[in-house]
Amino acid sequence: MTTNSVGTFCLVLHTHLPWLAHHGSWPVGEEWLHQAWATSYDPVLTVLADLADEGHTDLLTLGITPILAAQLDDPYCLDLQRIWLNDRHLRATGMTAASDPTRRELGRWEAEKSLSTIQSFEDRWRNGGSPLIRSLIDRQAVELLSGPLAHPFQPLLDPDVAGFELTAGLDDTELRLGHRPRGLWAPECAYRPGLEQLYQQAGVGHFLLDGPTLQHVGAPTTAGTLIGESDVVGFGRDLDVTYRVWSPRRGYPGGKWYRDFHTYDHDWGFRHSRVTSTRTSPEDKAPYDPARAEAAVAADAEDFVTTVRSRLHDIAAAQDGRPGLVVAAYDTELFGHWWLEGPQWLRQVLTQLPEAGVDVTTLTGAINSGHVAGRTRPNSGSWGSGKDWHIWDGEAVQGMVADNTAAQDRVLRLLKSVPADGARSLVADQLLRDLVLALQSDWAFMISHESAQGYATDRHRQHHAAVSELAEIVERTGWDSSTAQRVSSEHRTTNGPFGHLDARQVRHDR
Repeated sequence: MTTNSVGTFCLVLHTHLPWLAHHGSWPVGEEWLHQAWATSYDPVLTVLADLADEGHTDLLTLGITPILAAQLDDPYCLDLQRIWLNDRHLRATGMTAASDPTRRELGRWEAEKSLSTIQSFEDRWRNGGSPLIRSLIDRQAVELLSGPLAHPFQPLLDPDVAGFELTAGLDDTELRLGHRPRGLWAPECAYRPGLEQLYQQAGVGHFLLDGPTLQHVGAPTTAGTLIGESDVVGFGRDLDVTYRVWSPRRGYPGGKWYRDFHTYDHDWGFRHSRVTSTRTSPEDKAPYDPARAEAAVAADAEDFVTTVRSRLHDIAAAQDGRPGLVVAAYDTELFGHWWLEGPQWLRQVLTQLPEAGVDVTTLTGAINSGHVAGRTRPNSGSWGSGKDWHIWDGEAVQGMVADNTAAQDRVLRLLKSVPADGARSLVADQLLRDLVLALQSDWAFMISHESAQGYATDRHRQHHAAVSELAEIVERTGWDSSTAQRVSSEHRTTNGPFGHLDARQVRHDR
């Protein structure tokens, strides 16, 4: 900690999308990946790379789920992203000839912006996401968090499946990036007592909880804390600071000068209105003005720095002058995708906080600076609505929970017949891969939030149908039959991430 520091700030970004490749293109499916890649992943990582070039280190903690990393490296996804970017530039160029002068002006702005994104993609991403991400880690610009393979809701998993997904996720991250993270993004910040033991066995040293999960048992979020009887440190989100940027009801992206996410020009495929006000109907919203939005970014960055300093002063006052810690965590997709101006804001905040006497570091940096205090035994929780599990196990998704439980039991029973020291079975690997994709937490989240419910329901059914089809064939004909080989190969063409996945590594403790 630097002399005269008012305290320490850690920003954590969670970067995740479910497996979308080969599963729909528009308006749901691969389109989500294209948009997030172009509007969030590229500009956010560009900001971090530029700051690293300027000599900045320990900027933030970056969580990237293995299932997203697999898509950012996938040749199919890379090829489609190029096509999508060029199509967007073509539409923007066409808008420069629109009859409406406001559209023409915004068309010129979009055309310049889309061309810059194409150039950035070819410069930074043409060989996949891993080289870019690894360079940020190698230069100590970020700390990386990994996670289970495909972002399952861990508290509801069979212990054998949970252990496999976690270890295999860490293995995948190490394989791609040459680093095995000590930190973990627990999907949905979900926790149940005992998960820390699983983490410790996998070599995880720290993870993130939502603030209320700690506060409900009287633990503050102003330092990390040892969890249960383990040596694993849990950090809690400071919601007072986090919600200053974004919450279910308020936040900077709702400012009147920012581009409105929900108002869409269907003629050209762009958003060219500003928020104006929350009460303004879409047809009455004012045109977007990039210059006024840029000024709003500067004001909101200054406000956030003031908010962090004020919070740290309050923490120090409550701790007899001892500097404290603030952890704020967000989905990466907030910055750029949902909030177009978010990456600009991010750059300003990361440079202005140190100038204001705030130590900016990573979660590991916070541990090394002594921001760990006490031992806490939290109850179950998550960062979902209500801070409990109902988004993933409530009435609306009870059928999904039952399907997931039955599928895990069936696959584990079958995998017990695969010798751990025998030859690798590509059929067994694919059966396990189909199960992993079926267990992604996103499907229940989308249904509970009534967001693209039809797509989420279809995906859940498709993956479970794949599990059932292959399991039934194996039960009837065995692992080595020509039918099992053919069907598993067919599944792999659309559901084939994690080519290294090895079913022999699943533990069978029961």
